[in-house]
Amino acid sequence: MVKKKGEVKIQIKDLNLYYSDFHALKNINMDIRANRITALIGPSGCGKSTLLRTLNRINDTIDGVRITGEILINGKNIYGEDMQVDRVRKEVGMVFQRPNPFPLSIYNNIAFGLEINRMVKSSKETAKIVQESLEDVLLWDDLKNNLKMSALNLSLEQQQRLCVARVIAIKPQIILLDEPCSALDPKSTTNLEELMQEMKQKYTLVIVTHNMQQAARLSDDTAYMFMGNLIEFDETSTIFTNPSKKETDDYVSGRFG
Repeated sequence: MVKKKGEVKIQIKDLNLYYSDFHALKNINMDIRANRITALIGPSGCGKSTLLRTLNRINDTIDGVRITGEILINGKNIYGEDMQVDRVRKEVGMVFQRPNPFPLSIYNNIAFGLEINRMVKSSKETAKIVQESLEDVLLWDDLKNNLKMSALNLSLEQQQRLCVARVIAIKPQIILLDEPCSALDPKSTTNLEELMQEMKQKYTLVIVTHNMQQAARLSDDTAYMFMGNLIEFDETSTIFTNPSKKETDDYVSGRFG
């Protein structure tokens, strides 16, 4: 487990998740630090995406899911009885594997979340946040004259950046990314990785990736998972050059998985 200096943003304590009788996550304990990129790696079916989705309670929508343990964000258990799911999902945004812009204009893709969460009081305020969000993902200069255009007409990279802008518009503290580059070409992947490096100045990022090279070059901390277990969690440089567990070394070196 990572035991380094730095503010802990997310504490995962004795987390277990079951899909009916299937034990998908087994006694997970992690401290995820603020303003860093944490990568979740491991073979398909190891529980990476399941773990990611516990952090904003998306798994709650799946029939038969049962969760024990705690996930604390800023010291508050997001699975506590008094915690509202909508509040959790506002503080913890998510970007999915494939870009999923709404079939709306570029402008309305971002304005939608602001309005549904009642975060704005005027069209002027909405316009300001739309501009700021597009600037943050380096889309404003390219799109400022085409805000009424359908978001579905954008390139895949632009769509994924727009999805990031849509998330950050509602001012989350944490952003989850589930293989966000898997549908992108190498150049677009590089561009999005550079954006994520900039974003960690403001946000805490947790990313699922199958790409070992991406995890090594992008993340600050890395967790290796296998069959629902957290095998090892440490700074990325340690995981890839001097892991403490043979299972981790076998995986990151390509001897397994």
